[in-house]
Amino acid sequence: MTENTIAPEQKNAPNDSVNHVQDKLMLTVDKLTITTTTGVQLVDGLSYELRQGQTLAIVGESGSGKSIASLALLGLLPESLTITGDVQLASTSDMSKLPIANNKSRNTALRSIRGQRIGMVFQEPMTALNPLHTVAKQIAESLRLSGVPKKQWRETTISLLEDVNISDPVDKLSRYPHELSGGQRQRVMIAMALAQQPDILIADEPTTALDVTLQHEILALLNDLKCQHNMAMILISHDLNLVRRYSDEVIVMRQGQTVEQGQTATVFAHPSADYTRTLIKQDFGKALTLINADVDQSPNVLQVKGLTVRFPIEKSLFGTTKRWFDAVKDVDMILSKGRALGIVGESGSGKTTMALALSQLLSNQADVTGQIVVNGQDIAALSKKDLRAFRSQIQMVFQDPFASINPRMTVMQIVEEGLLVQGVGKAARQQAVMESLTTVHLPIAFAERYPHELSGGQRQRVALARALIMQPSLLILDEPTSALDSTTQVTVVNLLREIQEKMNISYVFISHDLKVVRALCQHIMVLKQGVCVESGHTEDIFTQPQHLYAKQLLEASSAQ
Repeated sequence: MTENTIAPEQKNAPNDSVNHVQDKLMLTVDKLTITTTTGVQLVDGLSYELRQGQTLAIVGESGSGKSIASLALLGLLPESLTITGDVQLASTSDMSKLPIANNKSRNTALRSIRGQRIGMVFQEPMTALNPLHTVAKQIAESLRLSGVPKKQWRETTISLLEDVNISDPVDKLSRYPHELSGGQRQRVMIAMALAQQPDILIADEPTTALDVTLQHEILALLNDLKCQHNMAMILISHDLNLVRRYSDEVIVMRQGQTVEQGQTATVFAHPSADYTRTLIKQDFGKALTLINADVDQSPNVLQVKGLTVRFPIEKSLFGTTKRWFDAVKDVDMILSKGRALGIVGESGSGKTTMALALSQLLSNQADVTGQIVVNGQDIAALSKKDLRAFRSQIQMVFQDPFASINPRMTVMQIVEEGLLVQGVGKAARQQAVMESLTTVHLPIAFAERYPHELSGGQRQRVALARALIMQPSLLILDEPTSALDSTTQVTVVNLLREIQEKMNISYVFISHDLKVVRALCQHIMVLKQGVCVESGHTEDIFTQPQHLYAKQLLEASSAQ
């Protein structure tokens, strides 16, 4: 298996092709409760059993307690939280109790459990991996902890990378995380977890930032590795439809409570809780129907001709570039006022690079050619001073709002920053902030809060308010819903549709979630390896795709 597109029907899933040996009890969790210092219960009486060869999925919206319930098993939660309950892990002959209560002896007792008995694949590999260390060095750390002799590190690392289906593993040894694609980084994380040969693997949102084809690849890979190594797995996700194919049992959580629990097939066939039914049947609504959609009479906000972006990958001793990597190749596009253009494609297809090029946010090392015209202005012809003033017309909302906003600034300071740079007076800035927060449906009182006091969906609204306060005519949204749970995704898409209608704003919307793109965009562009392989009206491409790759993307999406 490589990172190329693979149709979902080719993949193995536990529910239809794997006969598990689920006899040995590996882990029992009884009435796990996590409480804050103010008495708020983040997890309330969670109980389950996990057997060898089994995949247990824990799903729920942001803040439901699914991730912290698993972090508690490894003693990775802040000491300020009170943790009670009974957790037992299989030993050589029987079950032994795990210390989960916050005390001084907990870390010492769990040191031999972390990684070696219970491994973990974290949600965002770019954050979890050390950006200053190569792939070889990071996997070697796991091998050292598991007692592998140093002379075997290179050979074992290559073997692990082959196990997780990374092509040309020898070449990847000397690479840093930023030199890998999203799928490759996730595979390196999995290889690090497998290096210590754990009995249980916890995968915390392992597919959040990946395109739909890679999501299936990574989950099928985890399932295959689980069977090969005879492990048990806890799969944490907010996507109930995705875990349907890759789990044996499922727990649905909401606000710390277990609202439903049982065999995956039974829960999906006969969900007993209204909340579960809501998660299964996401309704994003339909994109705005615009007048004169065929005979376009509205002005062009964006016109791109022959956009090509290259990055240097090899330089000579004198600093001249010997080899280039073509990230985006000769792309054309036109976007009219009040319309939304969706750009879709797999990880590494050039979607984000294109967004950064349109926003003039690429580094000086990138070689950008072609013409980008916004509201009749060729932005490449602008001086630095003029471009700074022109930026208000083009705003960007990034994928991870927690990473793109300053954690030391209040919501007021974050949202008003652009106006401050433009020299707008304090009273006018504050009034504009209040209006912008109202537009994104956030309470005015949130102006004094800090990012860590907000949920993921609320942080994304702050990022959106920061962009809208500049009154742009073009808004570029790079995967704005990928890190959000399904119910919050629906809310954000409805909000974006409302803003598009109210402000007559144009969107360039980048996403790997085709359901979201269909619900928001009137036009769509399909990218593969930097090339536009198909473009046109959204419904035309969804109902009658012409290119093979577009068909594969749609098949993978519908398989969820």
